[in-house]
Amino acid sequence: MVAPRRFFPSISSLRALEALDRHGSASAAAMDLDLDLTQGAVSRQLQSLEAQLGVELADRSHKQLALTENAVEYASEIRLALNTIAQASLRVQQEPIAGTLHLAILPAFGMRWLMPRLPDFSRLHPDVTVNMATRLRPFSLTGEGFDAAIHYGKPQDWPETEAMLLKHEQLIPVCSPEFQASRRIAGPKDMLACPLLHIQTRPTAWAEWFSAVDVQTEGQLEGATYDQFATINQAAQHGLGVALMPDYLVEQDLATGKLVALYDRAIETGGGYYLVWVRGRIRNAGLVKFRDWLAPQAQAEDPLPR
Repeated sequence: MVAPRRFFPSISSLRALEALDRHGSASAAAMDLDLDLTQGAVSRQLQSLEAQLGVELADRSHKQLALTENAVEYASEIRLALNTIAQASLRVQQEPIAGTLHLAILPAFGMRWLMPRLPDFSRLHPDVTVNMATRLRPFSLTGEGFDAAIHYGKPQDWPETEAMLLKHEQLIPVCSPEFQASRRIAGPKDMLACPLLHIQTRPTAWAEWFSAVDVQTEGQLEGATYDQFATINQAAQHGLGVALMPDYLVEQDLATGKLVALYDRAIETGGGYYLVWVRGRIRNAGLVKFRDWLAPQAQAEDPLPR
């Protein structure tokens, strides 16, 4: 059922509200090159929006317009909606000419696992353009205009979606050769006395790894935290501690001697890398081709032996 007309303000007034929230003042919003409005026009757009909604959106008791708390929250939701409209418009313009896939990826997995494989996809499907942007954490696929995401975690982390497992994550503790030489590390238990380097998106990774190798831990495992594998890899190479890294990310560094492994094999601790898409969006021709191309390269849901 379609909502009444009063719930559909003009795009111009909504864009003015969004710009006012983003820039903080009507004068700054008026200078937004994408709006091309005067300061007075921004103010009038806001007044028109208030009249239609029957709600005050700005405090005019001072010289400068200030959005109310409710208006700021409203503007945040409108920003997502405007972006969705823009992305949908872009797709409808592009896809009659060639299939287009808007894909969110993790920077490390995208660079080391996906990129080396993409030339094969381009060769097989030259009609599909893959647009990519990096995201580190789960987000709203529909809210940000993506058709799909390649992300780490579990399928239930993404409500209202379907998912295809690409690869289970297997972790291995690594450090620099110099760090290893300066410590007595005969086995996993000895690592508890070392500075442990943590990745922000895997806060329980070390605890799960120690549990998997039958080492008891007490309390929180302290250590420096990094937001990306690229930086934690560099920290390990420079002797700042022991990093727990996905095996596919450190193969080259182990082979060249920049890092050394402190355990004889990589261990799976629970999470995996998935291709995730909004339920029903699989009608996108580009996404169908991409999913079908990835399927033979995907790891089995329950590989044996582990």
